[in-house]
Amino acid sequence: MNASNDLPSRLLTQLIPWRHAATWRIAFSGGLDSTVLLHLLVSLAENQSLPPISAIHVHHGLQAVADAWPEHCRQVCDALGVPLQVACVEVRPGASVERAARDARYAAFIAATQENDVLLTAQHRDDQAETLLFRLLRGAGVRGLSAMPRQRPLGQGHLLRPLLDVSRAELEAYASRHGLSWVHDPSNEDHRYARNFLRQRVFPVLAEQWPHASLTLARSAAHLSEAQGLLDELAQIDLERALTVSAFDWLGLRSLELAPLRALSPARQRNALSHWLAPVTRFPDSDHWVGWDSLRDAREDGHPVWRLADGEMHRSGGRIWWLSDHWLQPVSGPVGWPRVDQVLSLPGNGRVILRGEAPAGALCIRYRQGGEVMELPGRGHRDLKRLLNENGVPAFVRARLPLLYRGEQLLGIANLPMLDRDADGRWQLIWQP
Repeated sequence: MNASNDLPSRLLTQLIPWRHAATWRIAFSGGLDSTVLLHLLVSLAENQSLPPISAIHVHHGLQAVADAWPEHCRQVCDALGVPLQVACVEVRPGASVERAARDARYAAFIAATQENDVLLTAQHRDDQAETLLFRLLRGAGVRGLSAMPRQRPLGQGHLLRPLLDVSRAELEAYASRHGLSWVHDPSNEDHRYARNFLRQRVFPVLAEQWPHASLTLARSAAHLSEAQGLLDELAQIDLERALTVSAFDWLGLRSLELAPLRALSPARQRNALSHWLAPVTRFPDSDHWVGWDSLRDAREDGHPVWRLADGEMHRSGGRIWWLSDHWLQPVSGPVGWPRVDQVLSLPGNGRVILRGEAPAGALCIRYRQGGEVMELPGRGHRDLKRLLNENGVPAFVRARLPLLYRGEQLLGIANLPMLDRDADGRWQLIWQP
């Protein structure tokens, strides 16, 4: 039997675990691959009990010829009885148009993927082989060389690539047999794009010497994916030792104890940190890991910072901390507190609550500027800097820590034991970052 004739049953086998999804939504570019996937799913639905099928077409607006593709996709979907969503996106200019277009496309996919939805994309075995070779030439590690995973979380649902075991030739044969039509993207012929160069110039030469090159490369990617799974398991074991309780867990920040990481070999340190950082930032390249060495080996009284693509790693109190978003933005004050019986919102810094009987007088929240002094019962006047040192407050928190003032008098420091209240315990200042 021709392999393309067996495509429906092979596809159904891949989709069995996902038959209870709320929706199967096809990423429909209108090209050959996604056209075949859409046709296959509609054909399966004729005699199988499947989730509702729909399609989404992302219009990037990067070339004039693409303006006709949404209408083509509508006609195909109308003929097959499949609802279609067209998402128009803006591709941000940058060094890599391919990456920017991909980011915009996946942002649209995430927005469209609701709870228990499955987004199906039509990447196939040749795409997998090209991805492996492309990343190998860029010096990727095991994670990158694992190429495209068969499935992964996406938005509130999952992304699934059910055709990774299918060759481009099989898709072409299926499309020809069923008389399918599809759009042709002229940018696929532009050899300035690395993937196009590999597809049009490199792989044909490889296939002359090794006819099954795509199959064997895709198999290597599967082996590397398995190896990455083992590395992830090792990372989880190593991270469990470093995920200890901190006196500052109330900050809501990701942090790890440094000592258990230091006890690991450098390779295991990098593996554990890569796994830990995966949800929040892009991976540093090999040269950039020197920043981790500097952070790890800095003096205890130093405040080293490791800058990464989407945030910063800080070290304080024997721990490393991940900072991003508003934590990297300065705060401004003072912020008046006209109604101390109400929660006070702090611009870019959460909110504060005064629990108990409020002190008399006009109150406000300020932030540290330097030189502040606080009077403590039985201890006299104490520098704020010294009090923060005594409490081990991380350096990156100090400029954000809400200070309760009445006029020029510092009354309390939010969340620090015995400094966040008056001597009689009549009130307490609570900060929720």
